[in-house]
Amino acid sequence: MLLAIIGILLGIIIGLYLPITYSPTYSLYISVAILACLDSVFGGIRATLEDVFDARIFISGFFGNAILAAFLAYIGDRLAVPLYYAAIFAFGGRLFQNFAIIRRHVFGKGNFPK
Repeated sequence: MLLAIIGILLGIIIGLYLPITYSPTYSLYISVAILACLDSVFGGIRATLEDVFDARIFISGFFGNAILAAFLAYIGDRLAVPLYYAAIFAFGGRLFQNFAIIRRHVFGKGNFPK
């Protein structure tokens, strides 16, 4: 767990100081992909707390979810249909559910939904 926190802090520091920019055209794709990645991170933390963490599942989910979410946003953009809403609802809902379960684990309260 300590290694994960160090990795997150290191990533934030590197991200703040590297002059990497992207076109505002891609902001929708990047934001949906980041949401999908955050869902994977919170799922990984939940799995760690439940002692069922598997690195292969985490890595494949992290990149697979991000690519799938960005692809949905891209296809929706090409079809002029806001398909990115599907990714927002799916990953956003799971993100908040995982956060609630993590919170219950940390505070040691209640039943944990599967």
